[in-house]
Amino acid sequence: MLKTRQCLLGIRTFLGVTSRIWGFIMYILRKHLRTIIQYQTVRYDTLPLSPISRNRLNAVKRKILVLDLDETLIHSHHDGVLRPTVRPGTPPDFILKVVIDKHPVRFFVHKRPHVDFFLEVVSQWYELVVFTASMEIYGSAVADKLDNNRNILKRRYYRQHCTLDLGSYIKDLSVVHDDLSSIVILDNSPGAYRSHPGLVIGWDGCSVAYRRFSSFMHLQQMK
Repeated sequence: MLKTRQCLLGIRTFLGVTSRIWGFIMYILRKHLRTIIQYQTVRYDTLPLSPISRNRLNAVKRKILVLDLDETLIHSHHDGVLRPTVRPGTPPDFILKVVIDKHPVRFFVHKRPHVDFFLEVVSQWYELVVFTASMEIYGSAVADKLDNNRNILKRRYYRQHCTLDLGSYIKDLSVVHDDLSSIVILDNSPGAYRSHPGLVIGWDGCSVAYRRFSSFMHLQQMK
């Protein structure tokens, strides 16, 4: 009888320990799976313009969409400086190594969600122009990565094309095109476009669904 009780107690102890070990293994697996899902690349099938849309675009003057970089298309930080806009531990999409004032600096760049799909789609409707208040050596490298040899970000403007006023850089869109009615700017910084408030599509700094925005831009182009 005593041996039977000891045997049952041993079995219960074994099952209890086994259950805890199994629960710990499942916790690790679920955590690892969530990490994989969180950082996996989202891919879209980009369909070409329909014949009707192509004919409509050919019949109207193609407008210019001016795009800011930092906090609009990407987030970035350099060595030793973290940005609150990116969750700690999030791996960068790419790392840039540039030399600024003879000092090598590494920038860890995070692309906004769906930005590649966004650029691919709206480039069919608009002439895309990059206009950033960042230095050219950095802005050019970021634009090259975003363009990814698609030749859709050919025209670019940098800090030297801005006007410095009261410590902030203002983007003069007249350097992009003399007809301001053909320009729309997408920028997160109100100070950067305060000379042209009627041409801006505001950006609140939060994550957005680029596909919804792309649909909105398509409707705007057709007006």
